[in-house]
Amino acid sequence: MENARSNSLVAGLMLSAVLFAAAPARAATFDGEWNVRISSSNSACTNGASVSIGISNGRVASSNAAVTASGRVAEAGSISVTLTSGMKRAVGNGQLSGSSGSGTWRAAMCSGTWTAQKI
Repeated sequence: MENARSNSLVAGLMLSAVLFAAAPARAATFDGEWNVRISSSNSACTNGASVSIGISNGRVASSNAAVTASGRVAEAGSISVTLTSGMKRAVGNGQLSGSSGSGTWRAAMCSGTWTAQKI
């Protein structure tokens, strides 16, 4: 009986390892360069600005020296990202699907939406 429990535990751990190892590979389908367009209905906030970001193995990074991007893309395409430029910081969430995506963002005094296209 002890051996059966041990085998079940080992099988469960192996299955978990395979499932967790597969997650970055699925998120990798979003790998590449993305152009993100930022919009806000508040005239005092940035509207119409674009920023390029890169995604590699489900990790978000900026491809622009002026803006630092960090975040994660889940295997189903949900994305969370933080953009910083000097003292400014914005946090965004949304969904990627194929070669496009959209979501919302917020900063200290502003908020709005974003759309993305894979380059």
